[in-house]
Amino acid sequence: MKVAFAGVGVMGFPMAGHLARAGHEMAVYNRTPEKAERWVAANGGRAGASAADAATDAEVFVLCVGNDDDVRQVVAEALPAMAPGGIVVDHTTTSAVVAREMAALAAKGAKGFVDAPVSGGQAGAENGQLTIMCGGEPEAFARIEPVIASYAKAIRLMGGPGAGQLTKMVNQICIAGVVQGLAEGLHFARRAGLDPQAVYEAISKGAAQSWQMDNRWKTMSEGKFDFGFAVDWMRKDLGLVLDEAARNAAALDMTALVDGFYAEVQALGGRRWDTSSLVARLEKAE
Repeated sequence: MKVAFAGVGVMGFPMAGHLARAGHEMAVYNRTPEKAERWVAANGGRAGASAADAATDAEVFVLCVGNDDDVRQVVAEALPAMAPGGIVVDHTTTSAVVAREMAALAAKGAKGFVDAPVSGGQAGAENGQLTIMCGGEPEAFARIEPVIASYAKAIRLMGGPGAGQLTKMVNQICIAGVVQGLAEGLHFARRAGLDPQAVYEAISKGAAQSWQMDNRWKTMSEGKFDFGFAVDWMRKDLGLVLDEAARNAAALDMTALVDGFYAEVQALGGRRWDTSSLVARLEKAE
């Protein structure tokens, strides 16, 4: 298919690469042109001078950008340039509100829109092992599923427009709680005079096991946070969660508490640290 991809950063660069290797005719766009040019040098295709240029005659327009306003701007530019009946796939983590807005905007032009936030991080993008939660019309989803399957291990349609974003919010709520639990568990182990590695080996095959434990316990115990999903981005996501909770009256006491803890990590200079840096505020308290 003729595919355009906007936002070839940490996540988008490898995701667009998988699309190229799957045989799609690719055009990419990035606000920093050098990133798009670097992608073309590595993968072929062409770099668009604008979102609209990249989207010219595209059957599928994929984006992975920063926030709600970025999505509004890029989608508004791209839609008129796309092929008739084209479909926009948005991998950005946004509000459900903007997802519904973009779906309505696309429908006015007889085009489709699927909100499709991802989980799995940079490693998942590079290895083609992302989990993708989608919201949109079944017909649009059926058309784009085989396209985005090139970088996914699991794809599911969760409901109508916005349902993918709401599901990603559930994902972030759960991660926030798990990481805070790990931080407190590691902190407690140290205060109790236990060997953190021995504790991990003892509990990681039981009910406490999680992806976060298996992949972050060691680096947390070593105080290494210069990688992974940044605190700034997690706070953006949790802000979306708490805004939505204010609308639907969900009680998210733990999520609000952990969001405040991340604010403390930011104050420690950890804006770009991995989310596992929650343990740093407990170490500071020591």
